[in-house]
Amino acid sequence: MPTEPLRITNVAVPVADGVAPFELGIACELFGLDRSDQGLPRYEFGLASVPGGPVRTTAGYQVATGHGLDRLADADLIVLVAGAWVETGPDPALVAHLYAARDRGAHLMAICRGAFVLAAAGLLDGLPATTHWRWTAELGSRYPKIRLDPGVLYVDAGAISTSAGTAAGIDLGLHLLRRAHGAAVAAEVARRMVVPPHRDGGQAQYLRAPLPAVAAADPLQDAITWAMGRLDQPIAVADLAREARLAPRTFARLFRHATGTTPHRWLTSQRVDLVRELLETTDQTIEALARVAGFGSVDTLRAQFTRQVGAAPAQYRRTFGMRRD
Repeated sequence: MPTEPLRITNVAVPVADGVAPFELGIACELFGLDRSDQGLPRYEFGLASVPGGPVRTTAGYQVATGHGLDRLADADLIVLVAGAWVETGPDPALVAHLYAARDRGAHLMAICRGAFVLAAAGLLDGLPATTHWRWTAELGSRYPKIRLDPGVLYVDAGAISTSAGTAAGIDLGLHLLRRAHGAAVAAEVARRMVVPPHRDGGQAQYLRAPLPAVAAADPLQDAITWAMGRLDQPIAVADLAREARLAPRTFARLFRHATGTTPHRWLTSQRVDLVRELLETTDQTIEALARVAGFGSVDTLRAQFTRQVGAAPAQYRRTFGMRRD
């Protein structure tokens, strides 16, 4: 990600009917509060109404902005949040302002589904980006020129940045503050917000690997059911093929066609998912989990878990494990 300093003095947030209040609140909390009593930066901050008057949030209440799209003309940071434009597309006048802002060197930041606004405008074409994991497939299918990375909390592509879920907008905002003012300022803002200045891992921590969807009568289902009952044991493709009553090569070909992955990768993902569940609900040691999930060694478990989840097992347990007081 870029490390060169970022200039932030004037921040604007375009809003329209259907604006998401939590995302809007994140932008206001990060950039709209006066923290100058602590020696922290203070920004010129304003909301820019796309229709030119009050807008209604998804919670039903109205927000009066005091500014129209002309408010974007002076901004060096523009924050995009979700609104009705995710489905209908952004207003052409807003698109023109976004291109003008990018061309003059302003930074464009999208929180969660705000990425759809930048994508619809063509501003993410050819760039790396992310969005909430629930909407990644839709964003990718609607805008295939984007280089999507669904496993991270945010992506900073230099002049344009995108976050995953709504709360990941905080992570992205703190990252931009680090670029603009240094780690000490970002850390102090995080302390004021009572959030960590940096979260390890990515949104892969929040996903689940579902079982492949195959018909109940499909011979693959017999192999899947058999394997799920003995993940603690060594399982080879030949074993799965035997349970499906197929030749190993035929089984591997049909399995990949039905599930989109190889038997080995599927087994590993199921073992990782079992470890996730046990990290969340038990206090078993990592050594015990390696045996229960069939990884054979702690090193193999840690390597596979970290690769798929984006966080080490101990870190994952600290975040998602049940507290036992």
